[in-house]
Amino acid sequence: MALANWMPPGPDGSIIVEGSVRVQGHSMYYFNSGSGSPLLLLHGLLGTASCWGPSVRRFSQKAAVYAVDFLGIGRSDRVPGLDAGLAAHAERLAAFLDAVGVSSTDIVATSHGGAVALQFAATYPGRVRSLILQAPANPFSDLADPRIQFFSGKFGQRLAYCIPFLPRPFLNLALGRMYADSSRIVPGALDLYMSSLAIPGTVDHVLNILSRWQEDMQTLEALLPLLRQVPTLLLWGSDDRAVSLDSAYRLMEILGNARLEILPHTGHLPYEEDPELFCTVVQRFLEEQRPIEAATPRQTGPRLVRGR
Repeated sequence: MALANWMPPGPDGSIIVEGSVRVQGHSMYYFNSGSGSPLLLLHGLLGTASCWGPSVRRFSQKAAVYAVDFLGIGRSDRVPGLDAGLAAHAERLAAFLDAVGVSSTDIVATSHGGAVALQFAATYPGRVRSLILQAPANPFSDLADPRIQFFSGKFGQRLAYCIPFLPRPFLNLALGRMYADSSRIVPGALDLYMSSLAIPGTVDHVLNILSRWQEDMQTLEALLPLLRQVPTLLLWGSDDRAVSLDSAYRLMEILGNARLEILPHTGHLPYEEDPELFCTVVQRFLEEQRPIEAATPRQTGPRLVRGR
């Protein structure tokens, strides 16, 4: 699916500017829209920058939005033997921001991208203004462990290479499990995911990420206390089947300057399933940060956001 079809120009005439920069000698794709304070969007394990399509038009009304494809996926280069660990992802993200001239930014990230954002914030603290983490992969959720173990075995690895070519009803069923209500699957979303996975080298990269998962989570757990000064919003779909909602409470406790908002009637992909609610909650948090950036960190309890 063409990016222009996924994200047509808004009523204000704003447009999406696509580009790429060289990071460690390789092409890293991104798109940019809007003006103002930078807002960086980081996709999940199987996602791409384009998965943020339904949210970008709202965000770009008040921010300079940058959505990036990590190396190894989407429209970025596939690099054989690329280090797929969280630390390497964070290092490449810093190089990307250098290349586009962004010194510090707010970050909206989901799933595996949320783990990258946490690693990045711990490694480059001066470059992160705030974190908005949608069900970030974290050391306290074990829901994904059986799948990680499966795809670490020979049969699972062979199956992984077949995923883009499996029958569409099966793929739609799998994607539907990421939603609270599968009838709300965004038209064209499956094509976005599968077109990236079908490019040679993508599955290799995903399997490399999974091979590092447990080690990366242990390292990340040790880094989390470094983030107690970072204003953080944790977002969780009430029906998320991929990352345990219980883990959010442990994260909130460790991060300190964090709060949790639960998005009702949504699953692991609320930015696709209910982008209006998702964007409203994110933008409210960002607006709250501007006048109180120098305030003493405080922790607030979870709350259920009123949705549909």
